[in-house]
Amino acid sequence: MGYLQPGEWNTHHAQGRRFRSLGNAERTLPAEHVPSPGNGSRALEIGCGLGELASTGYTVDAVDWSETALEHARAGSPGRADVRRLRLDIERDDLTPLEENTYDLITLRLTYAFLGDRIRVLHDLGSRLREDGAIVVITPLAANTPAEKRDIALDEDEIRLLSAGWEQVRRFDADGLALVRPA
Repeated sequence: MGYLQPGEWNTHHAQGRRFRSLGNAERTLPAEHVPSPGNGSRALEIGCGLGELASTGYTVDAVDWSETALEHARAGSPGRADVRRLRLDIERDDLTPLEENTYDLITLRLTYAFLGDRIRVLHDLGSRLREDGAIVVITPLAANTPAEKRDIALDEDEIRLLSAGWEQVRRFDADGLALVRPA
């Protein structure tokens, strides 16, 4: 698949092509290991696709660079006042709509492998976390991914690079995916 451009992602979603649906472990692990939503809790979902991680309890900023994906997400949960959907290229666009020190939780589900400048993006996103907030990366592992799709997966060296600079890392198996977050 490689690295698609915004127009290609629109086509990808318009053709009904989807990534893996949210699995059981992906639903339960974050709830067990990230800040619990409370009054005023905010989450930022990067590469939201159909918005499956827009969880109740959080006010969510759902970001994708495919307008088609955002349209599908809107259709799947119309009128949700607790979800703001934004079309942004998280690497290249002005991130002013994403305020600093605002989010309790930032998720990157099945999107990390598609980022070119991963270290800069994680640093930029980290500045948007409230104190004690968490960034959660859910990504396919190369060891569990067929050879023809390895370009969307991370190997163990890339997982180590992902967490470089974090004082502590917590890693969990999410149905064959890695769920990684600072401890």
